[in-house]
Amino acid sequence: MHYGAMNFPVLPVLAEIDAIAGMGFDYLELAMDAPMAHYSIIAANRTAIVDALKANGLGLICHMPTFVSTADLTESIRRASVTEMRRSLEVAFELGATKVVLHPSMAAGLGAFVGARIKAYATDFLAEMVEAAQQMQLTLCLENMFPRYMLGVQPADFEEIFTSFPSLKLVLDTGHAHIDDRGEGRLLQLVEQFGSRIAHLHFSDNHGRRDEHLAVGKGTVDFAGLVQKLQAIGYDDTLTLEVFGEDRQLLVASRDKLKAMFAGNDQP
Repeated sequence: MHYGAMNFPVLPVLAEIDAIAGMGFDYLELAMDAPMAHYSIIAANRTAIVDALKANGLGLICHMPTFVSTADLTESIRRASVTEMRRSLEVAFELGATKVVLHPSMAAGLGAFVGARIKAYATDFLAEMVEAAQQMQLTLCLENMFPRYMLGVQPADFEEIFTSFPSLKLVLDTGHAHIDDRGEGRLLQLVEQFGSRIAHLHFSDNHGRRDEHLAVGKGTVDFAGLVQKLQAIGYDDTLTLEVFGEDRQLLVASRDKLKAMFAGNDQP
């Protein structure tokens, strides 16, 4: 297994590379968000970033911008958001990223009242990104989300998505799958139904109400059951710890706990 951590986009990327390498991670998952990790800033510092990754022995996965609105009902905002995504994808390619993580489009504002239109916008955006990623030979990985997103939440959503886009892979996010689960076992269902599609993992804990990004074992996610499922399908690829907070030793502790769990030597 390869373990990674994500930069905090309000801090300079080069400082974050040094910090993540200093904690002994295998790769950086670069969150390409403003203010400090916008694609324009990344592009302007591309050589220094590539050199720093190489010097620190870190691999690279890029996470497309989170705080944009690619299914917005206002056309100008929607198109600007799609442009932000496309340009971020191009910069990820220039950096030499191995995988790219993408959120499904969110139904914001009055979107809940016009679900068919939001779904059409989201599908058009996804088609554009899939085509661009294929041209760049990038592995595009779509993240499962939590219910207020409306799209990319339930296994049935992904059945439709993967039928439409055969090259697309799945990012399994433990925190998102656990929110408002109400006993349906959404997390394990996703592994059971789409194990062959899983190309990347996001691990964090929560109590099932909001995306708290807690350290592993500090919430109510069933990591022991999940690890067993992942071992059963032979998953042994990339795993990003999305444990956010001032104490970054919680990242290290979570990684070490997971290593022990995958080795069969620990319980959450």
